[in-house]
Amino acid sequence: MKNYITLFFFSLTLFSQEVDVINTSKEIGIENWRIVNDDVMGGISKSNLYLNSDGNLIFEGEVSLENNGGFASCRLGTKNGEMNGIKSFKIKLKGDGKIYKFRVSERNGSINYSTNFQTKKGVWEEIIIPIKELEPTFMGYYSSRAPRLKIENMRTIGFLISDKQKGYFNLEVMHVKGVF
Repeated sequence: MKNYITLFFFSLTLFSQEVDVINTSKEIGIENWRIVNDDVMGGISKSNLYLNSDGNLIFEGEVSLENNGGFASCRLGTKNGEMNGIKSFKIKLKGDGKIYKFRVSERNGSINYSTNFQTKKGVWEEIIIPIKELEPTFMGYYSSRAPRLKIENMRTIGFLISDKQKGYFNLEVMHVKGVF
């Protein structure tokens, strides 16, 4: 009976392994960020990314629909192969009640893989995003012709606000972990 218990605990350890992608308290994932807003297409939305006094990552700004705009995003560059074998992302965040997209992109590709998540205003939440729920998009539209995501080729992760949600937004992120 003892061997079964040992095997059970060993299995739990294998299935609960995580890797920090963003963990500001450990100074992981606070460099190599890039802001990409609708101004790349003539829009005038603005966004900022910074650490607040609690040490959490803040993505905030103003989405404008003027000049055919309507989105703001931030992206973190990742190391090649850093996410090999992960099955999901675990994100601790506090939102403003708006809907955001969590996005991943691969190296040498123009396809993004994303899923929406709804935030609760002023409430800390931990959300789990399985890799299999990330849908391929090209220029913001679903792409049925895209290949399946190969997480080992991941080059960026990030957050995006779009879908005609004009006005001020604020997303606070404590951590993002890859779960094996």
